[in-house]
Amino acid sequence: MNALERIAFLPDIQSEVDGRDLRIDAVGISRVRYPMTIRAGERLLSTIATLSMTVALSAVTKGTHMSRFIELLEARSEALDQRGFRTILLDMLDRLDARSGSIEMRFPYFVRKTAPVSGVPSQLDYEVCWRGSVSDEGRYSFRMRVTVPATSLCPCSKEISVYGAHNQRSHINIEAELEAEMAIEDLIAIAERSASCEVYGLLKRQDEKYVTERAYDNPKFVEDLVRDVALALNQEPRVGAYVVEAENFESIHNHSAFTRIVRTNCND
Repeated sequence: MNALERIAFLPDIQSEVDGRDLRIDAVGISRVRYPMTIRAGERLLSTIATLSMTVALSAVTKGTHMSRFIELLEARSEALDQRGFRTILLDMLDRLDARSGSIEMRFPYFVRKTAPVSGVPSQLDYEVCWRGSVSDEGRYSFRMRVTVPATSLCPCSKEISVYGAHNQRSHINIEAELEAEMAIEDLIAIAERSASCEVYGLLKRQDEKYVTERAYDNPKFVEDLVRDVALALNQEPRVGAYVVEAENFESIHNHSAFTRIVRTNCND
């Protein structure tokens, strides 16, 4: 038998039958960093994504073919949008001969913003996560999560102080199950409108004056942040279930303030 013949007869251990009769809910690869180009409307953004890719494994199959997950990424060259993300997931199930599975992709996303008075441009980064899943019944679901930095100013501090009020940087997290495609910027905008003031990468003195006074005129508790976000999401037909969280990195304490609102379906 020559070398090519020996390769042709290499055993496929993963495809052997397993006798323990235990289904595996998720098996695959995690924390894979991979270059990606994200398509957002007409905009293309090159980024580095961190992916987890898993499928369910039947009770009688010994293992999955791990190399096929990377092959799937290597086979794709075009920019990725939400529709293309669904296509990758379906291709994964086909390649792995699986009925259900999921892909989670986290990546930094940059938005060019202009300062509110001077108009100077700068880039601001946000953390974004896309998660697509297909159930055993074949139902596809897509969830998008954004982490948005913002400013919050304490209403109590403003009320009781003769002058000034303590404020802090906050992180507003929105995880939304989408009923239709929705731009990343749309979720970011909901979070920023719900804060005391949004933040910027670059501010001149006149901008700093504006954002300081804007926050002072618009005080928000951490509870206000999540409630205002939730009210906006309740009016958004593209959003079904959601989780909204806010964390204030307190400027007068050595701990954070945290809160969460969860809606499990459209009728909650």
